[in-house]
Amino acid sequence: MGRFVNPDNSAFQNVINSEIYVDKTGLLAYINKVLDTTEKFICNSRPRRFGKSITAEMLTAYYSRGCDSKALLTSLKIAKAQDFQLHLNKYDVIHFDVQWCMMDAGSPENTVPYINKQLIAELHLCYPEVDLQMVETAYGAMSCIYAALGKKFIVIIDEWDVLIRDEATNQSVQNDYIQFLRGMFKGSEPTKFIRLAYLTGILPIKKIKTQSALNNFDEFTMLDAKIFAPYIGFTETEVRTLCQQYHRDFDEVKRWYDGYLLGEYHVYNPKAVVSIMMWGDFQSYWSNTGTYEAIRPLINMNFDGLKTDIMAMMAGDKVKVRTKSYQNDMVSFKNKNDILTVLIHLGYLAYDCKMKMAYIPNEEIRSEFVEAVEENHWDEFIEFERKSRDLLNATLDMDSPAVAENIEKIHMDYTSMIQYNDDNSLSSVLTIAYLSAMKYYFKPIRELPTGRGFADFVFVPKHEYVNIYPALLVELKWNQSAETAIAQIKERKYPSALESYTGKILLVGINYDKITKEHTCVIEKAYKGYCSLPCQSLR
Repeated sequence: MGRFVNPDNSAFQNVINSEIYVDKTGLLAYINKVLDTTEKFICNSRPRRFGKSITAEMLTAYYSRGCDSKALLTSLKIAKAQDFQLHLNKYDVIHFDVQWCMMDAGSPENTVPYINKQLIAELHLCYPEVDLQMVETAYGAMSCIYAALGKKFIVIIDEWDVLIRDEATNQSVQNDYIQFLRGMFKGSEPTKFIRLAYLTGILPIKKIKTQSALNNFDEFTMLDAKIFAPYIGFTETEVRTLCQQYHRDFDEVKRWYDGYLLGEYHVYNPKAVVSIMMWGDFQSYWSNTGTYEAIRPLINMNFDGLKTDIMAMMAGDKVKVRTKSYQNDMVSFKNKNDILTVLIHLGYLAYDCKMKMAYIPNEEIRSEFVEAVEENHWDEFIEFERKSRDLLNATLDMDSPAVAENIEKIHMDYTSMIQYNDDNSLSSVLTIAYLSAMKYYFKPIRELPTGRGFADFVFVPKHEYVNIYPALLVELKWNQSAETAIAQIKERKYPSALESYTGKILLVGINYDKITKEHTCVIEKAYKGYCSLPCQSLR
C-alpha cells in the first residue's frame, strides 16, 4: 500500500460513512466492460462538487490491490454484478490528485517532475526486481515493469486539468504537462501497460488546433455525458427519495437546484442537494464552495451579443450556442460561443444538446448571475433593469396602457429589425422584459399545460413573496387582440394549472400588430370560478 501506487480504500470509506451517500457503484459495471479494450481511455469532466473525486475514490477502492474492499462494497449495487469479485482488488492502481501534487511540489513548474519522482520511487518499492535506475518518467517505469513482468496498470488522475485552468497563461507548464500525459497514454506503448486510464476534472481535454491532445480518449462531458449521465451528480429520482427521507419540499428543491439536462436525466449538483437536506435553508450552497470571481472576467468580455444573451438567460430564456470552436482552456476565447461553452463546463450554464441551447439551470445559479452583473455595474443592465422594473410595476398596478407602452419600448430597443416582425421574437422579448421580476418570481414557466391548452407564460412568486406579489398568467397574440388573449385564458381555463396556488392571480393578455407595430394589453384579476373584474385595455 502506497500513497499513489496501490492506495487503500480509506477515502471511499469516509464517503460511505457520511450521513448522505447515494450509491453510484453501478458505474463500475460499465468500467469493467472496457478494461483492456480500446474504450479503456476515459475522461470524465464535470463542474466543481459534482462527485468527480468520489467517483475516482470509488474506482480506487474497487480495483486497488492495496486493500480489501469486499466488506465495504458488499451492500452496494456493484456487489450484485456477476463479475463483482472477478475484478475486486485485483489490479495495480496509480491514483493521484494533480492539484494536491502541485501544492506539495511547491510550484506549477515542479509538478510534473514531482509526479514522476514520486511514482518511480513507489513503483520501485512494489517491483524491486525491475531495474528502474535509468528511468526518468513514470510511464517509462510502467513500460519497463510491463516488459519484465507483464504487469498492467490502472491510472486514475483527479483534477487532471488544474494546470490547464490555473496556469492558463503559462505555456511552458502546459506544454510539459501535455507531453507527460501523452507519454502516459498516447501511442502504441501505453496501450500495452495501461489496463484503464481514468481522468477527471472540470474541463474536457485541451485541443491543439482542432484535435484533442489525447484523441484516443472517450470524453464524457456536460455537453455529452453518454453512459455517465446518471452516475455523476444526483438524478431526479435520487433527489425525490432524499426529499422524502428528510421531509423537504421536492418542488422547491427542484426550482432551486435542478436544471442540468444530461441525456434523458435531470441532474442536480450533489453539494447543493446534500446541503439543503442537512440544513433546510434554500440558498446558494454550490457557488459558495469556490470563487465566483472566476466567471466575472468571462461575462465581461466584449464579444458581440454576449451581454444580451446573459441578460436573456437571467430572465429565463435559452440562447443558441455553438460549442465546437472552444479549445478547452481558459484563454483561447475567440467569440461569445466559446465563453458560453466554458460556462457550461464550469456549471454556470446548462446545455440542451437536442436544441443546442444554453440556459441558467436553476434559482441558485441565477441569483449568483444577478449579483455578478450588478457588481460589475453594466450600464446596459442598469438601464434595462430600470425599464423592466417600470414594466413590472405597471403590470402589478394593472396599468394596461403603461404595460403596452413599456413592452413596445423594449421590443423596439432590444430586438433587431430583422427579427422584429418574427412571432417568436415577441415571446423572447417578453421573457427579457420581465427580467426584474426574477428577484420576486421563479423562472417563468413556458407553455405550461393547463385545463385545455398551454399558457404562454406563468410567473409564480417565490414563497417569501406569495403574500405580496400575485402570480402572472400571460398569453401572447400576434395580429389579433389582447381581448382575444384574455378570452382564451378564460375559455381554456388556464388558471386551473394553479389550483394549488393560494395567492392572487393576474391574467395578462398582450397583442402585437404587425402592420401598425402597436402593442395592446388587457389585465384582469382572476377569481375562483374564473370570474374577473371588468378588463382594462389599450387599443
